[in-house]
Amino acid sequence: MRTHSFKLALALSFFSLPAFAAPDAANKALLAPAEAKETAPALYKVKLTTTKGAFVVEVHRDWAPNGADRFYNLVKTGYFSDVAFFRVIKGFMVQFGIHGDPAVSRAWRDARISDDPTGKQSNKRGMVTFAMAGPNTRTTQIFINYGDNANLDSMGFPPFGKVVEGLNIVDAIEGEYGEGAPSGRGPAQGRAQSEGNKYFKADFPKLDYIKSATILK
Repeated sequence: MRTHSFKLALALSFFSLPAFAAPDAANKALLAPAEAKETAPALYKVKLTTTKGAFVVEVHRDWAPNGADRFYNLVKTGYFSDVAFFRVIKGFMVQFGIHGDPAVSRAWRDARISDDPTGKQSNKRGMVTFAMAGPNTRTTQIFINYGDNANLDSMGFPPFGKVVEGLNIVDAIEGEYGEGAPSGRGPAQGRAQSEGNKYFKADFPKLDYIKSATILK
């Protein structure tokens, strides 16, 4: 894959979003990212159950503390429920983290975390990293590396964890649609954030989803 495509492939879209009513979900924490500020354990594991099966991510806080804390709080608030793998580029990465409810996406849109230093780990196969669109712009979007993407290391993408179980499940995630619009046939991020799962399920019915995420004891 060409180096110049990396930032395009991983960047978040920052289009203006319309106002939405609060979600029907009982978990109001999803609308209060400012309260999701717990410090994560030094080492923890998360089981993500998907429409293809389950895989486990092991998170090392010393690799990327801000990223590890954000992921921990997203899992604890129940963010990863019916969340699509909306960009799947085989041989490169699979990306997720746009919530199915547009009101939740809107709430987290400006809940940015500060950058973590790079260099502690490389974006090798199975490593898990936040997407971003420039300095200090990470929010909720995450990707898992399919291949050795060491080119990303110097571009501000520090991994915070790695898949330690079920990498074959990650490999099996539906990748028919490929790159997102307008560069490819996949979902456009502006519509994904403003319309959520209504858009994904109507226009991209083969997408796979995270059904739940659980911190393992």
